[in-house]
Amino acid sequence: MYVLAGIVIGAILGDWRARKRGGNGLDRAQYAAVHAIALALVGIFITIVINRVWA
Repeated sequence: MYVLAGIVIGAILGDWRARKRGGNGLDRAQYAAVHAIALALVGIFITIVINRVWA
């Protein structure tokens, strides 16, 4: 669940940052993809920590 939330939030955040910097469509897609991957990794680590603590 945290991974999916990270992907969505990362894509929105990346698109917003690229728009703020005046990027074109490909820039926006790249920023969105990179931010989505980064926040998905954070979500994976959160999921692992939660599973280790409560399992």
